[in-house]
This record gives sequence, structure tokens and C-alpha cells, in this order.
Amino acid sequence: MTTFDKEIDMNKKCLGSTLEDWLEEEGILEEVQEQALKMTIALRLQELMKKQKLTQADVAQRMKTSRAVVQRLLDPKVTSVTMGTLRRAAHAVGARMSISFDIIKK
Repeated sequence: MTTFDKEIDMNKKCLGSTLEDWLEEEGILEEVQEQALKMTIALRLQELMKKQKLTQADVAQRMKTSRAVVQRLLDPKVTSVTMGTLRRAAHAVGARMSISFDIIKK
């Protein structure tokens, strides 16, 4: 079987499956979801900072923390963040944090 034949065979196997199914099969679904959520949080904070013309230093001062903490918070690749940090960041940009739990449809 040639490489081309293997690719066609793989495509047939994946045909009709969703991206979520594929990510789950690869064992990376949760990681990808975490990164997407963190990216959403980082982009929203940046949007609110821009709207209020706040720098990272301004936000750090309002949060009573270092600029390095704010930089990590705004880095979509850094997914480990505490609830307290998120709450203080939201407050620093004049927002309220809310969390929801949605039912998973299977």
C-alpha cells in the first residue's frame, strides 16, 4: 500500500466524523478546549483594556500584582490561572466575571 493509498484510507475512516470526535480520538480534546477558553478570556480582557486605554501596568496596579502576572493572564498558551486572578482581572477592567456550566450533548 502506497502512502497515497494510506491517506485515502484514513480520509475514508474520518469521513462523517466531527472535529470534536477526531480531537477526542487523538486524546487532545480537553487540552484544545482549555486553550480555546483561555484564548477567549485573553482576547476579552485585551478588548476591555483597549476600550479603556489601559496598559498591562495599569491593570497590574489595579490588581495589586506584577505585570508578569498580567502578561501570563493575557497569554493564550498559559492555561493555568486561578479564579482569584480572573476575578481581580475582571474587576480591574470594570467587568464582572461569570461562569456557566452547559450540559454536554452526547
